Amino acid sequence: MSVMVSVFDAQRSRTSEKYTAYPPEVLPMFVAEMDSVPAEPVREALERAVRDGDTGYVGHTRVLPEVFADFAGRRWGWDVDPDLVRTTTDVSVAAVEVLRRVIAPGDQVVVMPPVYPPFWDYVHEAGGTVTEVPLLPPPGDPDPFDTTAGWCMDLDGVARAMADGARTVLLCNPHNPLGLVHAREDLVALARLAAEWDAVVVSDEIHAPLVHADAVFTPFLTCGPEAVEHGVALTSASKAWNLAGTKCALMVGASERARGWLDGLPVEVVERTGILGYTASVAAFRDGEPWLASLLAELAGNRRVLAEELGTALPGAGYRQPQASYLAWLDLRALPWGDDPARVLIERANVALSNGRDFGRPGIGHARLNFGCSEETLREGLARLASAR
Repeated sequence: MSVMVSVFDAQRSRTSEKYTAYPPEVLPMFVAEMDSVPAEPVREALERAVRDGDTGYVGHTRVLPEVFADFAGRRWGWDVDPDLVRTTTDVSVAAVEVLRRVIAPGDQVVVMPPVYPPFWDYVHEAGGTVTEVPLLPPPGDPDPFDTTAGWCMDLDGVARAMADGARTVLLCNPHNPLGLVHAREDLVALARLAAEWDAVVVSDEIHAPLVHADAVFTPFLTCGPEAVEHGVALTSASKAWNLAGTKCALMVGASERARGWLDGLPVEVVERTGILGYTASVAAFRDGEPWLASLLAELAGNRRVLAEELGTALPGAGYRQPQASYLAWLDLRALPWGDDPARVLIERANVALSNGRDFGRPGIGHARLNFGCSEETLREGLARLASAR
């Protein structure tokens, strides 16, 4: 049974951003939200909570840290200490609040574009300044059937930024919008740079459960003693199980230094965790892996459809199958649509994609497409894109 529903059915019944930001004639393939049905254990847990009236403030319980630690151990061999896990509303809040603990006003924070657009906002909200160290692109034109990473961190650029005063890196692993799963050796090298300069790496790992079968995810905090001492990880069940609106994320440390940062968070950061998000996250991490396996199989199929069909729909478009998640990074610079092809496509094809420029200067002429949908919806999107030529 498919975990996806028709996007047109979803538009008729759902009220979230994906289905209400545009008129119903527009196919929504922009924001990172899937057309999926909830995993059975998650749905049952939420129904039970509502039925029992368990909808108050989040309780003081270790259940989610322990369940997540079990999940991380099974899935990645990551030995998480539940005592070094805290929760909050979402990864955005987690990023801002952790940055506030590890930087001083005006400090430089490295971000690696093209990257999730709110990263700039996180740094500014926390009182820092952004230092951009763009990822290094793969040489030559992308092969749509190539699932190797291609892109990589510019570690020499990070070293230069630290020499110039940067003491924090806001890492995205897996990297949105590229679906890049950073190589372990690069993460180890980044951790050693952090140790050399007494810097901190804040690693957003929200897409980690969505890594595809031909890639291996490495949690940053498993990358040696330097990573343990100089890192904090942020994650959530929200992307993998489509639970963004329930509001729960985790902040994970691995050292006494990190314990100090986490214990120093304002009490309201933890208290604002949504109890329904907490409930849903426990069910997802504890009992949701069979559903996740079905989801990943569907996403792998869609990833392949894009590789096979995009060149016919949009000759000249560049695409490399992502190693993680359900987001496709489309290089549309060869088409005569200027710096913002997403604007052209919504006007000509009634398809809403994310504007590549929002992901930083390397995103000019690009667009991000969400294939977290049924194959039927994806093929409808491709047919509409073809009509824009």
